[in-house]
Amino acid sequence: MPYVSLRDALDDLHRQNQLLVIEDEVDPKLEAAEIHRRIYQKKGPAILFANLKGSGFKGCSNLYGTNERCEYLFRDALKGLELLIKIKSDPMDFFRRPLSYIQQTPYFTSGLPRQKKHSEILDRQCRMEDLPAIVGWPGDGGPFITLPQVISFPPGSNAVKDANIGMYRIQMSGNEYLINEEAGLHYQLHRGIGIHHRLYNDSDEPFRVTIAVGGPPSHALAAIFPLPEGLSEILFTGLLGNRAYRYSWHEQFFIPSDVDFCITGTVEKNKLKPEGPFGDHLGYYSLKHDFPVMNIHRIYHKKDAIWHFTVVGRPPQEDSGFGYLIHQMVREIGRQEFPGIREIHAVDVSGVHPLLLAIGSERYMPFRDKKPEEILTQAMHLLGKGQTSLAKYVLITTNDDNPSLSTHRIPEFLQYILERIDWSHDLHFMTETTMDTLDYSGSSWNAGSKLIISCHREKLRNLDENISIDLLNIPGIRKQFVFLPGILLLEFKPFADYKQEQIDIEILCKLLESVSMQNLPLVILVDDLNFCKLSLDNFLWAVFTRSNPAKDIYGVHSFTDYKHWGCKGPLVIDARIKPHHAPVLEIDPEVSRKVDKLFMKNSALRKFI
Repeated sequence: MPYVSLRDALDDLHRQNQLLVIEDEVDPKLEAAEIHRRIYQKKGPAILFANLKGSGFKGCSNLYGTNERCEYLFRDALKGLELLIKIKSDPMDFFRRPLSYIQQTPYFTSGLPRQKKHSEILDRQCRMEDLPAIVGWPGDGGPFITLPQVISFPPGSNAVKDANIGMYRIQMSGNEYLINEEAGLHYQLHRGIGIHHRLYNDSDEPFRVTIAVGGPPSHALAAIFPLPEGLSEILFTGLLGNRAYRYSWHEQFFIPSDVDFCITGTVEKNKLKPEGPFGDHLGYYSLKHDFPVMNIHRIYHKKDAIWHFTVVGRPPQEDSGFGYLIHQMVREIGRQEFPGIREIHAVDVSGVHPLLLAIGSERYMPFRDKKPEEILTQAMHLLGKGQTSLAKYVLITTNDDNPSLSTHRIPEFLQYILERIDWSHDLHFMTETTMDTLDYSGSSWNAGSKLIISCHREKLRNLDENISIDLLNIPGIRKQFVFLPGILLLEFKPFADYKQEQIDIEILCKLLESVSMQNLPLVILVDDLNFCKLSLDNFLWAVFTRSNPAKDIYGVHSFTDYKHWGCKGPLVIDARIKPHHAPVLEIDPEVSRKVDKLFMKNSALRKFI
């Protein structure tokens, strides 16, 4: 049966022994987040905080904390969505198996939006200060709404097909925000609400926005789903939940009927205030920047409403479950959106956008020697459309020599590329371009570079799995270690400034010219070799979040041929922390000790120590 509310979903999880209820008083400032992180790391159940300090509302987190629980919550929708996506990518599939589609007719019609005359949520109101003030990290600028459904319409339209639903964090208080009167809206690049904002700037209409929290699990997932152009997000929410999206209009604001909380307000068209910092999903703080301000009109809530939140940080975190579900649902449509692409993987542990792996296909000139041609077109397509356009490093190859090659077996994928790569031809930089808002590795906020590494060649080398040469006599090198076949980690002196480091690394590359390293084609400079070699997750996170391709890549025997840069020896990536990088997220020790005591005292929590 479809879930009609967040509480309905939690009751179901409780029957499945997948809900942990914490009756002890928990401080929403840092403590709830620390409890959440510990339960998530142990692949524990969803959490219901029954007694959040300073608020009369209960809170829920970790709902999407495991892939298995995500599949369970959306078990009724997955098959219908699979057919819906399949017929979009291959309309003839209907004629090959019409019975499958006919059997799903009730599902397709059940998701149609349904307008109500009155929503019961309008019967109760509160203020912003009454809500659970969740603070995830010590350096956060205040409490944030972390699972908001931000709903906006273009000027002159109340049609549900025109609605944009997005998930953009909301700062509830702190900085210069007027308590109970204002909230901060953090728009990121490639988000539809920004388009609406621009339209309202050219209009006389007030820019009305609704922020919903809670509701059936489908509401939050739909807000983050990368839908194809033209597919209504409100309709999609209904399809995800296998139940009509119910709504009404009140005082010219859109009111979702099934959510737990509904905040209405008006975005000031030309007013900005400092928003942040915020511990974000790259594992660093998103720093304080000016963002739009919403003047709060009213805050509605249903009876016994539950505050739905998550905690983000260095991945994997609970929002990784969203990524898993999205991947399960869009595999078919991805092949239609990106012709020739067989598989893509935005690597979650690298922070998602910093690293995109892809397997493409070469069909241009099958009678010639192998070299990257069509896969370059496919890589450009990835960087020119939707969420994949935020990728910083794109590694793309074909699987001609290994049909079972997968982007999800990362060590094997990297080895396949490094055995075949030609650094003198296969590097393609995009400089002075826009970057993901949360990535501070670039030259300035929202600005940096991208790199396509394209590989379609015969095998060129057998990769070394160790190094017999001692490089510690080279100035700046402190430790050396072959992490994966062909990948040499060098712990290098701390980064000073780009002017000095360019000199020092070019000296390093010059000295490496005399070293036999043809089977170690990739060299990574790091601050802490022991940290990076501890796990693949650590390696991928450090390397790809701490490097800006155009400024942090060097090469042995490097050259510039007209506008093309390459190298004939190993490629060198400087993945050290730079002075302009955002701070790494760290847990407050005092809060950690307090949570330790709670886990020891509470028998239900003790099992997660």
